[in-house]
Amino acid sequence: MIGIAERHQIILNTISQNGSVDVQSLCKELKVSSVTIRKDLKLLEDKNLLYRTHGGATLHNPYTPDKPVNEKELLQASEKLQIGIEAAKLLVENDSIIIASGTTVLAFARQINAKDYLTVITASLNVALELIGLPHVEVIQLGGVLRKSSSSVTGPFAEGMLIESYCSKLFLGVDGIDLEFGLTTTNALEAHLNKRMIEASQKIVVLADSTKFGKRGFGRICGLDKVDHIITDKGLSEAYRKGVESLGIKLTLV
Repeated sequence: MIGIAERHQIILNTISQNGSVDVQSLCKELKVSSVTIRKDLKLLEDKNLLYRTHGGATLHNPYTPDKPVNEKELLQASEKLQIGIEAAKLLVENDSIIIASGTTVLAFARQINAKDYLTVITASLNVALELIGLPHVEVIQLGGVLRKSSSSVTGPFAEGMLIESYCSKLFLGVDGIDLEFGLTTTNALEAHLNKRMIEASQKIVVLADSTKFGKRGFGRICGLDKVDHIITDKGLSEAYRKGVESLGIKLTLV
């Protein structure tokens, strides 16, 4: 039987060559149980030699840093555009919706038809400015503490404004989607506000490009059991596609 030190070396060699490893492949190669492999990965992560992910491990840090909104807007711009176009198809006449914050939901806001009668509650200043010129869209801007990096508001005042509201859909942007840990953002206050938005919505639609999968932000929003629909791009890996669908979440790839 292969010893623990040799097993760890094989794991590190594999991840060095491929950039990532998965538990099931290691079980077959090393002829040990998944429990043993997960313990090995935990020990190696504790030594800062890798980062554990859903079903395996990677060399790349899955924790996403906070970036200014103008910088984020340039990342995966074409994918965000297509996600926004697809999300706009979910709107119906006289809908009441919540749009959270982030560059992907901003791309969605830009696709809202000027002829649609809508009520939109939003935490994002950029979303509000995008919609303010549409005559048939009533915009309710949440108030509170302004996060300059995201051009959005957070805090108890914003949360309090949602208590008396209930909308058909929440369009939520996130910084990370992890099959085990759930949805996350880089800011804990924003995560708390997003939880209140979820409570005030009938259906939760997550708009996120495929690079957000396997990442974790500082603030946890919720588990994936709260999510009804995820719209992302075709860059999503087969493993994550199957993982999301196994949870009963509708998945749309654009």
